[in-house]
Amino acid sequence: MIAIVGGGIAGLAAARRLQGHGRDVRVFEASGQVGGLAATTETAGDPIETFYHHLSASEETIVELLDDLGLREDLEWPIGKNAYYVDGTVHPMDKPWEILAFPHWSLYDKFRLGMLTLDVDVRGGIPSFDTYDDLEEFEDVPVKEFCIEHTTRNVYETFFEPLLEAKFGERMEDVSAAWLLGRIKFRGERDLLRGEPLGYLDGGFGRLNDALVEDVGREHIDTNARVTNVGTADGELRTVTVEHSDPGEDGFTNVETVDADAVVVAAMPNVLEALTGYECEITFQGTVCSIVSMDRQLTDTYWLNIADDAPFGALIEHTNFVSPERYGGEHLLYVPKYVQSPEDPVWQMTDDEVEAHWLDGIADLFPEFDRSHVNWVSTARNPRTAPVYERGYLDMVIPYHLDSEVAEGVYYAGMASRAQYPERSLNGGIVAGYECADRIAGEK
Repeated sequence: MIAIVGGGIAGLAAARRLQGHGRDVRVFEASGQVGGLAATTETAGDPIETFYHHLSASEETIVELLDDLGLREDLEWPIGKNAYYVDGTVHPMDKPWEILAFPHWSLYDKFRLGMLTLDVDVRGGIPSFDTYDDLEEFEDVPVKEFCIEHTTRNVYETFFEPLLEAKFGERMEDVSAAWLLGRIKFRGERDLLRGEPLGYLDGGFGRLNDALVEDVGREHIDTNARVTNVGTADGELRTVTVEHSDPGEDGFTNVETVDADAVVVAAMPNVLEALTGYECEITFQGTVCSIVSMDRQLTDTYWLNIADDAPFGALIEHTNFVSPERYGGEHLLYVPKYVQSPEDPVWQMTDDEVEAHWLDGIADLFPEFDRSHVNWVSTARNPRTAPVYERGYLDMVIPYHLDSEVAEGVYYAGMASRAQYPERSLNGGIVAGYECADRIAGEK
């Protein structure tokens, strides 16, 4: 039997892949719900992801999985409109003429940024089309230095710097240029006349979780089941110890020790460290993310980056991407903030305080905003939603197979794996799960 720690997308993908290799599996999820960061929240219609999700055109493995599970025809590619809020004005930033109209950049600024997004290096006056092919060459380059050299100082100060500060806070200058380049490549497919198509599953990505659970078999998945120990002997995995809790019980009870041929830890690195002692040096940041339900539209864009002073770095209006009719007419807005420490004032707030903080911030940006149009606010928080992609990151990723570091039979498919570089995604979670499964099956 192969034990899988974590019932998120990576754990479920690993389980399915292992079954395809003819292996018996058991998935142990400590919470009462599978899905991890792709878990859902109820609305008046379809459920919606608690933390925002969409697909980019470069994510091929998840599309293949959806096809295998019979969901491919329900994968849609609407246009995710982007805009930038600066000096009290929303500037659309999708079409070439919209970017050309942006008043804070010179024509030269726009040219340099445009060439970078097209993967063309124009330094020295002679275009090069292969400079950015190998991201690892930029792994140790500071992102600020890269932006100024490969675009202009004004583009950095008026565009990249506010985005980096919103994303990484006080750690922004530690970030690697490889992350920025990877993100540009990851999100680089766009229709010049309409904007960027982004993938979304009709009914939400909770349907993918449900389909994986059904395909793996509910009898192979234990929720409210916390793995507390992996037992090794003579350098090999032997057992895993699991604490179960029954509905209505306070805490975990019913301790079970099961024989296992291998264990896949499909969870954050702190779980791996608690189970095996393996220490990961990657720093993770948390997120406080609220869904605001309104009876009308706030803006006409999907993803609004914000340069002006605000308690959040972006507003993501989901129902400008997916029709509000699917949510019983509710207009749904994500309001997220990345936090670098549990000492962050927003992390310390109660849900009611977060709600008031967000609504105050929205009202400051949009004076016409009326709080009476808000139906409800649901706030979620997670202390580890994304890595800080600092310089030297690749030296810190956790190997898929930890035979030399821990013991034969111990594998890792969490967010600190190579598949989640240089950007985390649902697709990366599936790839990590597959990588571990194939190694267990002897195919890698």
